Amino acid sequence: MGIVIEPVLTVLQVLPALNGGGVERGTLEVAAALAQRGHRSLVISAGGRHVDRLEAAGSRHIAWPIGAKTPLALCWVRRLRRLLLEEQVAILHARSRLPAWVAWLAWRGLSPERRPRFLTTVHGLYAVNSYSAVMTRGERIIAVSNTARDYVIANYPGVEPEWIAVIHRGVDTAEYSSGYHPDTSWLANWYRQYPETRGKYVVTLPGRVTRGKGVLDFIDVVQGLKEGGIPAHGLIVGEIPAGREAGFTKECRQRIAVAGVEESITLTGYREDLRDILAISGAVVSLARHPEAFGRTVAEALSLGRPVAGYAHGGVGEQLQAMFPAGRVPVGDVTAVCGRLADWYAAAPRPAANHRYTLEKMIAATLDLYQEMAGNRYGPAVESLGRD
Repeated sequence: MGIVIEPVLTVLQVLPALNGGGVERGTLEVAAALAQRGHRSLVISAGGRHVDRLEAAGSRHIAWPIGAKTPLALCWVRRLRRLLLEEQVAILHARSRLPAWVAWLAWRGLSPERRPRFLTTVHGLYAVNSYSAVMTRGERIIAVSNTARDYVIANYPGVEPEWIAVIHRGVDTAEYSSGYHPDTSWLANWYRQYPETRGKYVVTLPGRVTRGKGVLDFIDVVQGLKEGGIPAHGLIVGEIPAGREAGFTKECRQRIAVAGVEESITLTGYREDLRDILAISGAVVSLARHPEAFGRTVAEALSLGRPVAGYAHGGVGEQLQAMFPAGRVPVGDVTAVCGRLADWYAAAPRPAANHRYTLEKMIAATLDLYQEMAGNRYGPAVESLGRD
């Protein structure tokens, strides 16, 4: 090992909020890596449950609601433009559509010699329209999967393929290892809270309780397993919407009652201990009818050695093809999902080790792209440990 001199890089990431979700996780991971390497990491969002974690890892959070879906969000353009100059930002990284519009307008209003470099990440397969097109206006574009790259090329012909960098989302394989098991105190607390899961074939659907996550199909899967004599218990682990979005949750509970599986499905709400829940699951499922750009929880579950059944399209289909082809199921084929899970109940397969979708690879590729884009737009140099 030797001393490597690296210039300080100031990176500003913008997103709506810092609650649960893949966008937020990626932001936190990149921010922590920047700070760990001595760079300056700034994040703008409306706040959320992960702000403390972000700041504890060395980043500065700026609480601006630039993701609020109101014309007033455009009021932040001028303030952001001023911030970019004051903080001498080298990389402006937009991760969501409305913040990307604010960022792009602020960036465009600066002269080319004073601008930071502008980067976007396509985290989702958005509706194709002028609003979504802002995610393709980055000088470079990160696609979180080959699926996301193909979506951009197919729907936005003005984008040159060489502008797109495919950087798959990554899992910390030390934290999500196939040998991981929750400790006894966690298990005791879990079974105290959810005694209905003890001794059952736990099948978990991670994700927010929304129609897009395949919750209704999941209810049918649990019903099918029960009717087939499998002692299954379904867990839906994710935020339960409130307010105007609560109608779907009510529909789900009604569907559960009609299916007669009230005692066999639990909605846990948001949990910080998803890793432990995945680890005690007999199987994990991904049932979104609309293809997703990437399924982080799929990679996490497979890294833990848990089999995953998922609809064979989008980023999830791509991941399963690469890591666990036995988990690929035709889209919407609930009967096939039930059959696959029943087979695994009798003899659970063991996915191969995850060497493809790792946090280490994701961080290295992202920071390399930052440095490539920034060129000489750095601050003072800092020392860091590196290989000779």
